[in-house]
Formats: sequence, structure tokens, C-alpha cells
Amino acid sequence: MSFPNTIPSALVTALEAKGYETLTDVQNAVLTDEADGRDLLVSAQTGSGKTVAFGMAMAGTLLAGEDRLPQAGAPLALIIAPTRELALQVQRELDWLYAEAGAKLASAVGGLDPRTERRALERGAHIVVGTPGRLRDHIERKALDLSNIRAIALDEADEMLDFGFREDLEFILGSAPEERRTLLFSATVSKEIARIAETYQRDALRISTLSATNQHADITYLAHTVAGHDRENAVINVLRYHAAPRALVFCATRDAVNRLAAKLHNRGFHAVALSGELTQAERTKALQALRDGRATVCVATDVAARGIDLPGLDLVVHAEPPTNAESLLHRSGRTGRAGAKGTSVFVVASSRKGRVIRLLREAKVQAEWVDAPDADLVREKDRERLGDHPALSQEVDEDRLEEVRELIERFGAEKLTAAFLSELERRMPAPEELSGTPPERQREERADRGPRRGREDFDAGQWFEIDLGRKQRAEPRWLVPLICRVGGIVGNDIGAIRIGETATRFQIAEDKIDGFTEAMNQPRETDKNVRVTIAGDEPFETAGPGFGSGPRGDRDRGKPKRTPRPGKAERAAKRSHDDADFFSGSLDDARGDTRPKRDWAPKGGKSGDFKKRDGERSYGDKPAFKKREGERSFGDKPHAGKREGFKKRDGGKPGFKKAEGGKPSGFKKSEGRDRPLKRIKRKTG
Repeated sequence: MSFPNTIPSALVTALEAKGYETLTDVQNAVLTDEADGRDLLVSAQTGSGKTVAFGMAMAGTLLAGEDRLPQAGAPLALIIAPTRELALQVQRELDWLYAEAGAKLASAVGGLDPRTERRALERGAHIVVGTPGRLRDHIERKALDLSNIRAIALDEADEMLDFGFREDLEFILGSAPEERRTLLFSATVSKEIARIAETYQRDALRISTLSATNQHADITYLAHTVAGHDRENAVINVLRYHAAPRALVFCATRDAVNRLAAKLHNRGFHAVALSGELTQAERTKALQALRDGRATVCVATDVAARGIDLPGLDLVVHAEPPTNAESLLHRSGRTGRAGAKGTSVFVVASSRKGRVIRLLREAKVQAEWVDAPDADLVREKDRERLGDHPALSQEVDEDRLEEVRELIERFGAEKLTAAFLSELERRMPAPEELSGTPPERQREERADRGPRRGREDFDAGQWFEIDLGRKQRAEPRWLVPLICRVGGIVGNDIGAIRIGETATRFQIAEDKIDGFTEAMNQPRETDKNVRVTIAGDEPFETAGPGFGSGPRGDRDRGKPKRTPRPGKAERAAKRSHDDADFFSGSLDDARGDTRPKRDWAPKGGKSGDFKKRDGERSYGDKPAFKKREGERSFGDKPHAGKREGFKKRDGGKPGFKKAEGGKPSGFKKSEGRDRPLKRIKRKTG
């Protein structure tokens, strides 16, 4: 094909060698005569070939009419990307695009050794690709010289603002020469993006290749509603049904990524996990396994998957819904790139269907809601693929045919084919059985649900018994839903509930007895350990008041736990009346067995003085303390007297005076006479 004249010949040679036959819309838009040499503000969807687009757009500025670039020194171009994966991917793309022009590229991304990057910058580079934080660090350390910069390109600028790189971007753009071209590429142009463009671009040309009505035209959107507990099993069936050579599964958290990746690995999938907790070496190893075909499924979070480019990615699965419409488009944009077809599948728990519908509407995307593939549908799809297997269209040599004839003669064609299919199925992950899509809950009007049941509806009702009681902390708030699930009824069909020590009895309306009895005897997928029987005639101890024999709505709930508190006005009036009686001395409140109130002190007395009643002692009936005649201060204990001080010896330390009658050291007193204490020598070996 013929490429536009604005592309230098060196890049044309590289495009032809790469096998390019057509250019995408965004690539053609940046190569027009109107865009030549100008600043560009481009909005294009993910996977539209933006990297090659800004590589071709800045080529004329870098080469300046020459076929090859001059000797590498201070960089001529700076490419800024939000993540290290995207930066390294951009470097790989520009490597082959500028190979014929003799370009030397260097990277500066977080997670890699900065000393290695500084040495590469010292040796010189024409184009530097990096992340905002690491680029700013090299600029501040004088390792990156921006004095010769002719062009700066910002790839996925909206993502960099979302990640909080605004300050770093402003520092980098402010450090570069003003006489440069600034190419700003973004999936969306928000107010922040427009403000940056107005501040750091000059007479920028606005280019948009987004369709207002059809986002990601090359991507087929499917959505499956499943029960919450079947979500991971449905993801397994989706992967088996589509059988994509490479698939990307999105989860919301690191824990969810690790759990789902482990489950897929246990089921036989060649899966790798990609989350923020991995080191750069581990992330590179995981992505390389996908590119080499050693892994077929990558389970990742949104942040970890930003900017990664997996060639031949046919399937994107949303195991958990994205947070917003923009994230939805970025996720799905991993497939259907550069004109290729792709499929984006949403596996939605029934409780979150409304949220996904709103996200699709905000993203202007139409998705087809269909049932999730069950095990039977997956096996049927396997048989269809078997008929299209390339091995069946290949010629078979004569030696192999002779072996096949011998096997058919020995085992028969049907048995041999069945064995071959069984062996083929055994090598593939087994599909999962799904419990079916739960019916959508819609609130019915009271007229549709029928009138409330009265007491007469339960007069001829039947008592049933469930083996859950007070020991199991049974409560009506969770017993009623459990009984409804077991018997296929609604709460209005349940009458009285009586909770016992180890069992609970409940009443079912007369017209529901047969259906409830049949349903409770059927095998159940859930609540298997619950046993429900028809209640006997033996006495049953209830849980106390509050469980009557009438319908649940008309039941007498008993007395309130405490007397209702009077209103504010009543409390204020009572408080004023009591205060008046109290200070007037007329309040007579006999407070049980407490001591009678004392009279206040006479006028002029001290605060707190009381008038003692006749015959009353100082402390009620406790006698006052009175010292006996001749009794000393401390009972019969003699006074110790004045203690004699130490007598200091001449030139020596003060000594202690030995008490009389003390035991002499070294003597043992026995039988009234003293004798020296003999020392006994212990005989040893």
C-alpha cells in the first residue's frame, strides 16, 4: 500500500517489514497536512494503535528531513506513560518503528534499578520512555538532560491524572524547553486534561476518533446473570466455552485475584496472577508466560492490567464489575485491538445486575444478556470444535492408517472413538454445574400477594417441628426465611412460632399443608442439615411470651419491657413541682428501708449542720468511744521510751550494741550448758 507522504522513508520501511497494510483511523488523523508540526490533543479508544500513531507523528520533528538520527546524546524525545508495563511496551513498539532510523532508546520506570538507567542515559539516547515519578527523579538528580527535547508525548494522560501524577507531569513539562511539540493522547478529555492542554500546549489541534454511538465496534459484549455462589464456576465455564488461546480475567482485589487464580490452576487451567503485590521480575515472568503460550489465562486487578498489551488476546472476562464506565472501556479495550475481533464477557451476580446495566449505559455499550453456559452447553461446544479441528483436515500417512485399521478391527470404530473422546475430555478442565439463574425479585403489590391471613386461617392448620431451638440461638427473624426455603412458601403462610430448648414448632395455614409437606421431603441443595417433621401431640415448652397461637401479624406482643417515658412537658412540670415541695420541706417520700431524713439546722447555722433528735447518738446506734480509767494510749502496750543513739568508736565506724541474752556465735546451747559447736568434715570418695 502507499503510505502518506508525511511519514519519513525510514519508518515506511519498518512498517512494510512489520506487515502493515492499512493504518487505523487515529494513525491517519495524525499524519494529515493540518497536523504536521503542530501540538496535538488526541482522544482515541484503547487498542486503536496510538503508540505507532504518536511515533509516526513526531518522526518528522526528530529526523528534521534526514534519513537517520544523529549520534545519541541528550534525548530528543520524551514519552511519558502511567505504568511501567505500558512504558516498556511503548519502548518495544518504538524500537522496531525507528530501527531503520538508527534510534537509540532508554527507559526510566519504577521498579527497575535506577543506577542502570543512569548509566544508559549517560551513554546517550534519542528517545527516553518512562513513568512520571522516575523521570522526575532523574531530572532532579541531573541525570536526565531535557535541553535538547524537541517533542514530548503523553500516553493515556487521563490514567496518569487518576494515579495522582499531576504534580510530576507539571514539573516535567515545566522543565522542558518551550520550543517543543507536545502530543497528548487520552481515551477521554476531562476538564483536568483540557486544563493541562491549555497550559502546556500551543495552538493544539483537537483530534477525536471516538464514536459517539458505538464504542469498541470490534468487540462483542456478552453478559451472564448467575447466583452469587456460582460466579467463579460460571467464570470457569465461560473460559471453557470460548476456549480462547489467551484470556484476561478481571477481579476487584488482590485476594480475589489470588483465590480465583488458585481455583483455575486446580481445575487444570494454565493461569497466572497479576496484582500490585508482585515484584517487577514476577510481573515480567507472568506476562512472558502469556506471550510464549505457556499460560492461557491471566487473572488481574485493574491497576495491574493498565497498559499491558497481550498480542492475540481474544477474551476479556469481568469476574467482578468495574468501578466506573471508564474502567469498563479500559478493561474491554485489552481485546479487539488494531482491527482484530474480541469478546468481553460480564459474569454478574443477580444482586449487581442493575449496577452493570447502568455502567454499560454510561459507556454507551450494548451488551447481549444471555444465560451462562452450563456443563452440557460446554460439552456441546467441545463437540462442535472437534469437527473443526485442523488435525481432521490434514492428510494421514499410510503407516498411521494401518495402525488405525488394526485398532478398529480389534475394538470397533464406536468404542475406539468413544475412548478417544474420553481421553480428550480428560485433558481439558471439567465444566462446572450451575444452580441456575435466580429469578429476579420484584416487589409485588399487596393486592397481588393477597390479603393478610387472619386467625381463622390457622384454626385448622398443621403444626410442624424443626430441629433448631434456643441452644442453636434460634430467632424468628432467620427461622422464617429458612422455613420458607424448605417448604416453598412465603412468610404470610406461617402462623405461630414456638421456640423450645432444642426444637421449634410452627404453624402452617391449612391450604399450604400439602405443598409444604411434599416440599420438605424433597432433597435440597442447601439447608441439607435441617430436619423438618410433623409435630407430635406431646407437651412442648415454649420460649416464653411473645409467641402466640395466632397469625404472626396479629399476635399480641405482650407488655412493653418498661413504662413509656413521659413527654418533655410532663417531665418539666413534674420536676418543677418536686423542687417546690423539696425546698418547702413538704416532700414526704418514704424511700424503703433508708434512714429517715434529718431536719435542717436552725436558721443561722452552718451549711450541713443537723439538729440531733432526742436520745440520738452521734452516729446512729453506734456508741461513742471513751477511754477507760488508767488505760494507756495504746492499750496495755508499754511505751518504748527514748532510743539510745550509736556511740562512735575512736577512728572506727559506729558499732552495734549486742542485746543482752543474745546467742554467742559458734556455740550451741543444749541441756543447760554451753559447749563449742564441732565442725564435722565430710568424707569424700
